[in-house]
Amino acid sequence: MAADSGSTRLRIAAAVGVTVAVGATAYLLWRYRRCHDLPSERRDPDGGPASALTHKSNGARNDVSLQPSVEACQVAKNSGNDLFRAEKYTEAVECYTQALALCPSDRSPELATCFQNRAAAQEKLGKWEAVLHDCSRAVDLNPKYVKALARRTRANEQLGNKTAALEDITAVCILQGFTNQSSMLTADRILKEMGREKARETFRNRKPMLPSKQFIRSYFSSFVEDGIGDVDVSDTVEDSSFITAIRHLAAGRYESVHQECEREIEEGGRWAKEAQLLRATFLLLVGDGEKAQKDLEFLIASENIPAKVIVNALIKRGSLHMQMQSPTESIADFEHAAELAPDNADVFHHRGQLFMLLERIDDAIADFEKCIKLQPDFALVHAQLAFSKYRRAMVNENESAVKSCLIELESVVKKFPKSTEACALYAQALTDQQEFPKAEKMYDNCISLEPDNATPYVHKGLLQLQWKQDLEGGVGLISRALKVDSKCDFAYETLATIEVQRGNLERAISLFHHAIELARSEMEIAHLLSLCDAAHAQSSVMAKYGLRPPF
Repeated sequence: MAADSGSTRLRIAAAVGVTVAVGATAYLLWRYRRCHDLPSERRDPDGGPASALTHKSNGARNDVSLQPSVEACQVAKNSGNDLFRAEKYTEAVECYTQALALCPSDRSPELATCFQNRAAAQEKLGKWEAVLHDCSRAVDLNPKYVKALARRTRANEQLGNKTAALEDITAVCILQGFTNQSSMLTADRILKEMGREKARETFRNRKPMLPSKQFIRSYFSSFVEDGIGDVDVSDTVEDSSFITAIRHLAAGRYESVHQECEREIEEGGRWAKEAQLLRATFLLLVGDGEKAQKDLEFLIASENIPAKVIVNALIKRGSLHMQMQSPTESIADFEHAAELAPDNADVFHHRGQLFMLLERIDDAIADFEKCIKLQPDFALVHAQLAFSKYRRAMVNENESAVKSCLIELESVVKKFPKSTEACALYAQALTDQQEFPKAEKMYDNCISLEPDNATPYVHKGLLQLQWKQDLEGGVGLISRALKVDSKCDFAYETLATIEVQRGNLERAISLFHHAIELARSEMEIAHLLSLCDAAHAQSSVMAKYGLRPPF
């Protein structure tokens, strides 16, 4: 008897459970029938068709089964869509929730759509955790669901999950074939934010190192009135630490310069201020901007020191401000320098370079022209002036001006046949114009003039890729650049970018890290970190979803 009683209770409980379930379904469908008739074509919140199913507006919904089914789910979802369009987002969430409850568990496409639609309503309500949850369920059901991935990107951003946001928007860009400008801008913005956030700590913890000898020579050759080169060590018998430092500088023994400058400053010798300027210069070269800035600010505030020293300190602090992404402070330093020394060619040369970075091309041209008036034989500035004019013609889409600028660049090369910079800038313009054989010849000239300069090898390698689609030849030239100069961060960055396109992501990430170690400014590190993060995101997307870029 006890057993029969227990069995009866179980049967009653089961029967009640079925009754309750059917009753709830009937009630929900009754609520949905109170909504407006379905329009001829219903659309989901993001604008896509609601379903492949068709519904008649003559009461066909009354034939929907009370049991969970695709039809019952569709009725509930469409009601949610109506409420979403009416901006009744809380009620829309309820409808989508019921649609999910009514959808058969084996209908992944319909379930994914309902989760995505509910996420859209939750987004309007600012419920980002709920958006994240529903989008994740949609993506689990359909890993190539672009709308859900894009919406989850926004949710992850709002919740501070930038790495996850980057992975999602990377997947979106790949699925869209990198054709959607809005998606690519979102990816770029997230990458830049992540790069900036990590760059400061990375820069602070990096190990300072001198760049290559060729780089140092090129840097000093960009100044003609620096206040350091005025010291003629051949005509002096003075035995001082600074004179020794200048001799090391002239002989290319760069690793010994800083120590001798330190001694001159500590001893308070005759050349202490010039030694401090030279020390600041080498601190800039190794990427220690914080210490360099202290030296430069001390010199700028000092009295009774040569004007050239103060002006050179202002130029270098102005360039440092630009590296720190403070263009207003940078321009202020250059203006101060121009007021102190309106006849100093270095002021206008380096300010012209600053204006080019800021895309103020007309201002750059004006400054390069002033520099040439003061230093008519400054080959580098002649080349930069001609190239700036070329850039302006390209921006203005002035074909006749472009042709004139190419002629001017060629004339600069003929006037200064030993100028590597002139050949390199002319080659860049020729590459733009797809005059590849001439461009290759110019890069060959660069390599002949400066065989220890790695940069022309990298550019020639890129030219082979663009012109001949010669991947192995291009990679070979860029690899050769690293043999010429193992500290060429440009070569590492370029090789890493090629490896990303080849799908060799682990190799690419390793190469980006090499470039980061060699970077000399926080701005450069931020850029490289963003590229590295992009490779990490692509690697993760490939592992999770099997997606590869269409390269």
